[in-house]
Amino acid sequence: MTKRRERKVQYAALPFRPGAHGIEVLLITSRETRRWVIPKGWPMKGKTPHEAAAVEAHEEAGLDGDISPQSVGSYRYAKRLKSGKDRLVQVQVFPLRVTFEGDDWPEKEQRVRRWGPPAEAAALVVEPELKALIMAFGRVPLDADRPGEPIQRS
Repeated sequence: MTKRRERKVQYAALPFRPGAHGIEVLLITSRETRRWVIPKGWPMKGKTPHEAAAVEAHEEAGLDGDISPQSVGSYRYAKRLKSGKDRLVQVQVFPLRVTFEGDDWPEKEQRVRRWGPPAEAAALVVEPELKALIMAFGRVPLDADRPGEPIQRS
């Protein structure tokens, strides 16, 4: 009998703001590979998944705002471990309507931020499922009364 590998879970924020031609989303560079990603991290004791995602957005990108408790989807990626092996990680994504963008934050010296329209952001990321999630998010009209949540259609 083979041992079943447990899939690890992370939580991410999909930062967005109104732009001149629709919403813009923010990407950051990863610390080691320098590829374009969204702020994400491991579960945190005492925090709900969306709260943990908000903490990651602050630490990794200096962002604060209104985060939705409702996930807009998930994607998978291969996390490179210190051993050199890859581990498949499932990332739950929560939209974060950015209300503050700081000039100084904990990981400022390790990352670069970049705002852009969803199509531009999707073209920069490597993970196909994250590309699709960003593109889909860019097409959903958002409810002005409930930050980060899609308009509920009857």
